[in-house]
Amino acid sequence: MNLDDRQRKIVFGVLAVVLAAVGVYLTVAGPDRVRDEPDDRPTAAATVPTGPASPPPGIRTEVNPEDFDLYRLLPFSRAEFATAAEVAQKFVSAYATYRYDEEPQKYAERLSGLVTDQLGTELVGGHSSAGLVAKREEERTVATGTASLDQVRDIGDNSIIFLVTGTQKVTAGGKETSEDKRWAVTVVRDGGSLKVYAFEPADAGQAGDTG
Repeated sequence: MNLDDRQRKIVFGVLAVVLAAVGVYLTVAGPDRVRDEPDDRPTAAATVPTGPASPPPGIRTEVNPEDFDLYRLLPFSRAEFATAAEVAQKFVSAYATYRYDEEPQKYAERLSGLVTDQLGTELVGGHSSAGLVAKREEERTVATGTASLDQVRDIGDNSIIFLVTGTQKVTAGGKETSEDKRWAVTVVRDGGSLKVYAFEPADAGQAGDTG
C-alpha cells in the first residue's frame, strides 16, 4: 500500500501512542498480569510450611552427659516407667502363685489391678478348669512365684515390653521342684492405669505397641 507523507505521519503517530501505552501497561502490571493470573493468588511466602505452632517437647540445648534427662525423649514419664516395671514384676510373681486349697477367686484377686479385664478373664478361666483343679487337689500342689526384672525389650507410644524371669517353686505329690522361665510382658496404658496386656515366653517374640 502506497502512503503519502501525511498518511505516513498519521500512522507513525498512532503506532507511537500504542507502543507508549503498552510500555506503561507492562510497567504497572508486571509479567504476572500479562499471563492473566489473578491478583489474589497466594504469595511464595504463604506456601512455605511453617511447622507446628507449638513444637513438640524435646532437648534443644546442648546435651550434657552429666545431666541427661532420657525421659524427655520417651512417651512415658519416669513415674510411669517405674510403675510399669513394678506391674510387670508383680504380675509374673502372682501368675505363678497358687494353692490347691484356695478358691479361684483368690487367684483372681492376686491378679486384680495388674492385668487388663480381658487378660484377667482368660487367666482365671484357665486356672480354674475342672481337670487342673482336680489334679492340684490330688497332689496337694502349692506354688510360689518370684520375679526378676531383667531389661526393656521395646517401647511404643502406648506400651513397654519388659523381659522378666519368673522363678516358681512347687510342692506337689510330696516333691519340691523349682523352675525358671523368662517372659516378655507387655504393659499398656489402660484408662488411667498401667496394666499387663499380654505375655508369652521371651524367646517367642512379641508385638509391643497397641496404639
